[in-house]
Amino acid sequence: MAETLFSIDRRNAHDCQRRFRGERELEYYRGDFWIEDASVIDVRSERRAVGPISIIRQRSATNLFFRRTRQHIREDATDLTILWFVKRGRLAFSNQCGNRIANPGDFAITRSMSPFFIECQTDAEHTQEILHVTVPTHILRAHIPQDFSTGLFLAVDRHELPPELKIAEDMLTAVFDADERLGELSARQLVECALGLVGNAVRAEAENAPARQSIADRRLADVLRFIEVHLSDPQLSTAMVARGCGISPRYLSFLLRLKGTSFSELVWEQRLEKAKNWLLAADARDISISEIAYGVGFKSPAHFSRMFKRVFKQNPREFRGAEGDFPRAGGDVEPSLGGEYRKLTPGSVLLQ
Repeated sequence: MAETLFSIDRRNAHDCQRRFRGERELEYYRGDFWIEDASVIDVRSERRAVGPISIIRQRSATNLFFRRTRQHIREDATDLTILWFVKRGRLAFSNQCGNRIANPGDFAITRSMSPFFIECQTDAEHTQEILHVTVPTHILRAHIPQDFSTGLFLAVDRHELPPELKIAEDMLTAVFDADERLGELSARQLVECALGLVGNAVRAEAENAPARQSIADRRLADVLRFIEVHLSDPQLSTAMVARGCGISPRYLSFLLRLKGTSFSELVWEQRLEKAKNWLLAADARDISISEIAYGVGFKSPAHFSRMFKRVFKQNPREFRGAEGDFPRAGGDVEPSLGGEYRKLTPGSVLLQ
């Protein structure tokens, strides 16, 4: 649930420099913060902390100013990146590279390790609202490898923003507005997904729009999607895929050659990879190897075991380890992969 980071009016405006980082001055990073002297001073900043990441909604009826200098950086080397979603008013940003403006609907990224000056300006109705997300830069690097030390601005007036940014903003807003019933794990997963979407949008922008797909590219994408959807079907075949995608088996083989593979290689590779991930998953420890084999499209557990060992040099039981399966109720004799029966003794573990 969101909490008040700071609230400033005319009575405590003179103390804004100390208040803007919160009660223990742990939020943001060191810098100079001040508020325009106006007839109405009303600034409110609310925060929802999700692990080391903070989602902050700031509303103000007054222009706000923030400056970070090299002296501040020497005194406080906290490396934070802020993602800005401008809702009302404007965000004016200046650094050694020049001046930029973010208007309502725009998106910007700033980083604390280069000097800058920011002015949060109100609109004609004396209102400014911004949703911004503070992220330790080392965490954001997993999603955005590009250099954004001097800032990055994506503006609506230049072209339409990537849809991923709007979806990311909606997800972050939903996490901010959620009550205490939203668990920490779920909040972290939603924020992680939102950061991934932001990274995708930034990469797409850096590439200046992806190249137009050819007909063959689109057909290949249809083929790969069909195979993934029907991967668990043991009857999956070139004829089935070709029919489902509206192409000939010969053209299907041609498309897969473009990808540098054949139908059988692609299908077995995907089935074994998904089976391997399933075996490794902590929540799959109570799922038998037989179920995994059938779940990824093998016609029998024995065939699955042979194929798995051929690729990974271990059979599924060895790969997952003896602690991965648990005995099942309903008798003390169970079939093994090879079709033979073995007696269960007290304390033994059933491996299917």
